[in-house]
Parts: sequence; structure tokens; C-alpha cells
Amino acid sequence: MEQLDFVVMIVFALLIFAIGLTFTRMGSKSGQAFFEAGGETPWWINGLSLFISYFSAGTFVVWGSIAYKHGAVANVIQLTMAVSGFLVAIFIAAKWKRTGTRTSAEYIGKRFGTRAQQFYTYLILILSLVNTSAVLYPVGKMVYVATPFSLNACIIGIGLVIVLYTAAGGLWAVLVTDVVQFVILMAAVLIVIPAAFGEIGGVSNLFAKAPEHFFEPFTSDYTAGFMLAFIGYQTVYIGGNWSYVQRYTSVSDERNAKKVAYLFAGLYLVSPLIWMLPPMIYRVIHPDLQGLDPEGAYMMLCQRVLPAGLIGLVLSGMISATSSKANTTINLAATVFAQDVYRSVFRPLASEKEQILVARLFTLLFGVGTIGVAMLVPLAGGIVEVVLSIAAIAGGALFAPIIWSLYSKRQTAFSVITTTIVALLINLFFKVIAPSLIGLKFNRTIETLLGVGLPLLMLACFEWYYASKAMVSERALILEREQSNVAKPSGAHHAEARRQNVFGVTVIVIASAVVGLGIFALGWAASRNGIVMSVGGGIFVLSSIGLLTIPRK
Repeated sequence: MEQLDFVVMIVFALLIFAIGLTFTRMGSKSGQAFFEAGGETPWWINGLSLFISYFSAGTFVVWGSIAYKHGAVANVIQLTMAVSGFLVAIFIAAKWKRTGTRTSAEYIGKRFGTRAQQFYTYLILILSLVNTSAVLYPVGKMVYVATPFSLNACIIGIGLVIVLYTAAGGLWAVLVTDVVQFVILMAAVLIVIPAAFGEIGGVSNLFAKAPEHFFEPFTSDYTAGFMLAFIGYQTVYIGGNWSYVQRYTSVSDERNAKKVAYLFAGLYLVSPLIWMLPPMIYRVIHPDLQGLDPEGAYMMLCQRVLPAGLIGLVLSGMISATSSKANTTINLAATVFAQDVYRSVFRPLASEKEQILVARLFTLLFGVGTIGVAMLVPLAGGIVEVVLSIAAIAGGALFAPIIWSLYSKRQTAFSVITTTIVALLINLFFKVIAPSLIGLKFNRTIETLLGVGLPLLMLACFEWYYASKAMVSERALILEREQSNVAKPSGAHHAEARRQNVFGVTVIVIASAVVGLGIFALGWAASRNGIVMSVGGGIFVLSSIGLLTIPRK
């Protein structure tokens, strides 16, 4: 990397940081702004936020590593996310909005009681710490590959920027920076692909020079059975992860909640065909990467084919992707701690301003913990192993019971907590203890199937037992009555939400226009690169049109 690349990275990082600070004043005014982003955010903002926060730079490292080693199977894995997104849109998203709650924790408290709420809250905080670390590590790895800095220095620097702007602006800062980061990421990928094909002499050479079986949809590790099990896991995860539930509950109605998930699914239907091309192309250029080196294939390709300045742009896009997933999870953890631990357990009479202050302080502490855990990822066998292990062990056990309860009036605190504990213990046994104790190690298909199938089987057994006893949860009936008697938001609420929406959209289009101008300037500096200038110019023009269409009253 050259000096211009570092300048580009610093400029884009300052832009994202400035956006977060823009919402500091709004987030400080009320809990509605800091924790809910007004409660009526435009569905397309939430949909883009859901997509980019699910995406992350882990896509380039985790699935990029698989694309380098196995080829088209990485595309198929990502297409399972589109299928899961459509299932969430059809069956789950509107259910969350119908609960009338702002967060999963609030729903669990009303549906199952305070003890169940605290049980799941503590588990989610632990999972959030590990998950955020698992997405902070990949982008640190990419910056490390491209710069003279150490891996830990890269992780610390990126982590601090994310933590600081998330603490400042709350959910609005997260949503708006997510959309701008989506713009940066899309621009970066659209610039890399033509340059990569040019390096190998065109599309035909990818097919001619790729290894045998490189374009087959399945491998011995990633079988058709794994894909089906992964669809089940992704459905539970996209539909039940507390961070993503906020995207369904912070829009105005159930119809918009569905649109959020449909947009996510539509983007994942198209994106795998684009995202996985660069590491697949690099396999043709450099076929001998071993060990954990394939995790850096994406960045190695960029260094090979892009001129000065554009490498910094691509890294900015990847940092943006990771920032999105990390800030989403950190914001959720801070919200849950402030509202469902601090207020519920320690300070029931805490004011909104006090809760916001606690959320900001927790964001800083949680961020430091995340950075520390991220630096330990290499000791766990690499990022692919970490991500898929989390999926196998925790996803179904934590989220499936709560999603099931959206449809069932029979499940109780005992049934869902028992399901979670038993599923976690069994999955941990077979993943961590069984391989060394009895020499039994499941393949990825069985791991994923067990992780999702076991909690669903247990919930079905509880459902059958309660039905045979004609039992219905009293808390479920109370919540149902509350839902039917929810007061409609006042005119003042709508007016405030609309004011916040106008401000948020205005920040998005202005920031996107700045991004477009910056990319155009990079294209001009890079020997008047037509592709780069076209991408930057297109972003600027579309942003300018968007700015003119924003209602002012």
C-alpha cells in the first residue's frame, strides 16, 4: 500500500465517524431516538442495514476463503441466506412487529417473566461479545495483509473507531452509517471485479484455468444436506437474532417489517454472484495458498490488480462492512444492558438520560472486551472454524425457542429455558468434548443439523405435552390482550418520528454524494480510470436526485 491508500482510508473513516457524531444530539434527547431511532424508520433503511450488518467483512474472509479453496460452493452457501430471508419475510418479521415490543428482551420479559428475560439477556451478551469479535477479526486480517501494521494493531484501531461512533449516536447512527457503508462496499466490489478479470485475460479463462470440480455446487464438507440444515439455521438466526429483531420492530407497521426482510432476501439473491468472484479468480492467479492464507485471498487480489488509492477504497469498503455488523451487535448489547439489566435489576427508576449514559459507557466497555477476544481468534483455529462453530452450538438453542413462542400460546419459561440449556450442553459436548474424549467428531452437516434440529424437536415435544394437558400459558394470554389494547401512537409521536426520518435520509444522501465525489476523484487520479469514475459519478448523481426528492415539511 502507498501513502494515498492510507489517506483514502483515513478520509472514509472520518466520514463514518462524523456521521455517528451527527446523531449525538438527537440520541441524547430521548430513549426513543437512541434506542428505537424514532420507532418508524423507513423500511428500506432497515432493509439495507439488515443486509450490510449480516454481510460484514467476514464474507470476504470466511466465505472468501471457501470460494478460493472450493469455488462455487461458496455462492451456494450464500444463496441459502436468500432462501432464509424469504422465509423470515413470509413467516416471522411481521410477528415481531405484532408483539408491540421494542426488543426481543422486552418481549421475553412480557411473555415469560423477568427471570427468563435475565437468563436470555446474559447469554445473548456473551454471544454478542464472541460474535462481534468474530467479525472484527476478519477486517483486521485484511488490513494486516495490506499494511505494515501488526494484526493486533489493526484490530485495536478499527475496533476503537466503531465503538466511539456507536456510543455517540445510538441506533440512528448505526442505521445511517450502515446505508453509507453499503454504498462504499458496493462501489469497491464493482471496481475490483473488472480489474480482476482483466488480470486473467477475461471471463473465459476463469472457466478454462480453474481447478477440476471448482464450479460444482457441493463438496464433501458442504453437502446438499449441509445447505438444507444451514437454511434452517439462517432462518432461525435472521428471524431471531436480537440485533436483527430491532430492524423489524423499529418500522411503522407489519407490512413494512416484511419489506425489510424481503429487501434483505432480494439483495442476497443477487450478491453471491458478485461477492465470491474475486477469490475464485485469485485461485487461477495464485493456486498455492495453504493453511490460513486463503483468508487473505481477497486482499491479495486487490493488491495485485488495483492502483494506488483504490486499494484504500476497497479496504474502506471492507472495514465499512465489518463496522456495520459490529456496531449493530454492540448497539444491541448496550440497549439490552441499559434497559433490561441496569434498569430492571439495579435502577428501576432510572431516567431516560441516565439509561442513555449507561448505554454509552457500556458500549465503551463492551467494545474493549470485543477487541480483546478478537485478538484470540487465531488460537481457535481460524475464522472459518469460529463462525461455523458458533452457528452449530448457539444459534438454534438461543433463537429457535423464542421464535416458536411467537406462534404458540403453550410454551412456558420452563420449556424454552430447558430447551436452550439442554441444546447448548449437548452441542457443546459434541463440538468440544467428544472429539478428544471418545474420538467422535461430526461433519459440518451433522453439526448444523443437530444445532437446529435438536431444539425444534424438544419444542415440538413440549408443545405436544402441553396440548395433551390442554395447557395454555397465562402470560401468553395476558400479552395477547395487551397487543389488542395497544394505544395508537400520538400525532406528536408521528411528527417526531417523521422529523427524525427526514434528518436521517438527508444525512444519508449527502454522505453518499461525498462518497461519490471521492471515488470520482480517485478514478481521475488513477490515470482517469473510466470504471472508477463512472461508479463515483453514478453515486453522486443518484444521491443528488435523492436529495431533491426529500420532503421538507
